[in-house]
Amino acid sequence: MSACIAVINAGSSSIKFALYTDGADAPASYRGQVSGIGTSPSLSVRTASGEKAGERKWPDKGFDHKAAVDAILEEALRLLDGTPVAAVGHRVVHGGTGFSEPVRIDARVTGELKALCPLAPLHQPHNLAAIAAIAEGAPHIPQVACFDTAFHRCQPELAQMFALPRELSEAGVRRYGFHGLSYEYVAQRLTELWPALAGARVIVAHLGNGASLCALRSGKSVATTMGFTAVDGLVMGTRCGAIDPGVLLYLMQERGLDAKAIEDLIYKQSGLLGVSGISSDMRTLQGSDEPAARQAVDLFVYRIVREIGSLAAALGGLDALVFTGGIGENDPAIREAIARGSRWLGIGIDRDRNREGQSLISSDRSTIPVWIVPTDEEAMIARHTADVLGL
Repeated sequence: MSACIAVINAGSSSIKFALYTDGADAPASYRGQVSGIGTSPSLSVRTASGEKAGERKWPDKGFDHKAAVDAILEEALRLLDGTPVAAVGHRVVHGGTGFSEPVRIDARVTGELKALCPLAPLHQPHNLAAIAAIAEGAPHIPQVACFDTAFHRCQPELAQMFALPRELSEAGVRRYGFHGLSYEYVAQRLTELWPALAGARVIVAHLGNGASLCALRSGKSVATTMGFTAVDGLVMGTRCGAIDPGVLLYLMQERGLDAKAIEDLIYKQSGLLGVSGISSDMRTLQGSDEPAARQAVDLFVYRIVREIGSLAAALGGLDALVFTGGIGENDPAIREAIARGSRWLGIGIDRDRNREGQSLISSDRSTIPVWIVPTDEEAMIARHTADVLGL
């Protein structure tokens, strides 16, 4: 009987999971998600062919991330029907300076990851909650942590630095970058699908509720828009992105906000939600007639266009632009607006190809090819887990 590699990708209000029963390089046999944690929790599971395989709902009261993981374990046992679980791989957002590659989880690793929670308050505690729930419910199963920051550790030293006293840099105050598992997967897929891009200068736009850009040269990270934390860079669903630190000093000194209030402001009350005053969901904003909704969308695009120019400079030119993530893969209007703002680089999109969501969406006259590459963080985690444990 073959064994299963299970993958858990815990977010702030949802937990994705995938079950790989045919090896880490094969498609997941099942994919599911517990969403609405803290509001209206529900679970949905689909097979590799997209057929519905399970569905549940719960009342919100008392249903936290541990309850969600327990529900996933119960559902996984039902779906696997006796197939043993060989390992569980986890997405962990922040690896700090200590973790530059996937690692088997033990008490020491867990302790070091807990110390990084202030650097990723929306994600790290939930990543650790999932790890703890598995350790409690199935302590015999080995677990592997795969880090969103690890992919960017190969960046040039200058790209990782802030202009702060050296003592702070040496203590770990530096640009880490995130969405690394997504960028790593896309980089590998690019070389598989279009070998000519193996040594190219590529900007990948991972656009979703969390959003960032990454400059790749020969499949390696050269620069990225996120920095010390995952709140930096682009406008996001509820995160403000890049902000003058003087604004935060002003809010503390003149408005009386403490650190917790500022954290809530820049992580949970800003971004598309803050600018629009309506929603953090791009689909809702694009369907609204409110001027503030239109302005939020325009600001989202404007910041992306500006940062594409910055990363093209870091690369010394551009050979391809790639869209991925929930918005990047599924929103033709946003892709078209970004391409329109990047025409000076030679980027042009074919309207029909773009609206149909074809892989290559650039026009025939575009000097820069533009691609859509669906990301798969869970597949990347499964491969890393198998490698770490020799499965």
